[in-house]
Amino acid sequence: MPSDPHHPRPDPTTTGISAASPSTPATVVLAGATGDLGGRVARKLRARGTHVRALVRPGAHPEKVAALRAEGVTVTETDFTSVAALVRACEGAEVVISTLSGLRDVIVDTQTRLLDAAVEAGVPRFIPSDFAIDFTRLPEGSNRNLDLRRAFAERLDVAPIRVTGILNGMFTDLLVGAAPLVLFGPRRILYWGDADQAMDFTTTDDTASYTAAAALDPTTPRYLRIAGDVQSARGLRDAASDATGQDFRLLRAGSLRTFGALIPVVRAVAPARGEVFPPWQGMQYLHDMLSGRPKFDRIDNDRYPELRWTSVRDVLASRGDA
Repeated sequence: MPSDPHHPRPDPTTTGISAASPSTPATVVLAGATGDLGGRVARKLRARGTHVRALVRPGAHPEKVAALRAEGVTVTETDFTSVAALVRACEGAEVVISTLSGLRDVIVDTQTRLLDAAVEAGVPRFIPSDFAIDFTRLPEGSNRNLDLRRAFAERLDVAPIRVTGILNGMFTDLLVGAAPLVLFGPRRILYWGDADQAMDFTTTDDTASYTAAAALDPTTPRYLRIAGDVQSARGLRDAASDATGQDFRLLRAGSLRTFGALIPVVRAVAPARGEVFPPWQGMQYLHDMLSGRPKFDRIDNDRYPELRWTSVRDVLASRGDA
């Protein structure tokens, strides 16, 4: 794999992570460990023998904190509004991972403080909370949440620290959850535009496994792109039919232009300004995927050959009443 000219690969003997011997586990600082993805990343890191220091806000959910401690994770209550407190929390780590989720106050402001703290503490590497379709290929204004990641990326690109963002497409799990693509009741695949437009999907668990592997790899480039499966609407139809033994059909709701015109209407009627994933935000995400603009032109799955990938069909088949 060619190196990134803006993030040349270091000599493995000069980086903190690779310098750690088998008897001295690497230390990874993890922000967002009480969330779904973050909790999975913590478990995957622990399975690799890594010392995980999870940063949580005072008063974090007690059951989630207890679950982390049961996995052998060191839980550190931290004031995320204080760079000085974050510096103390980051000291001695080889990499900081953020799986934080939120709006500007989290994705830009809190992550910036975490980044500044990592730099001040001398941490060699930083993995931000990107975990999305390829927002680097999208025009500004097409997706609010991804605009926030782009804004933070601009700060990352000038920071004196080695940065790797992990892009995973859509979480495949959403196909049996919030994403209105696979309609199990009427046995339809809902889409707009082109039924053959390819889209990238990766399960949350596979994303966590890859993130853990990347955290312990001192040679990662600026971005890594992964897809547990690549499917079009037509491919989703075939996967759903095969997974359930039922005949699914395509349901084209209209053109992408029509879909795009509907989004601001939904946003005006139900703005839900304080919500991270209101319906119109999900529509923006789906519109971007169906447009093909953020489709990965290369996939880095084989970087860690020990990992195994979950297909769309497997996720659809796991649905309880499928």
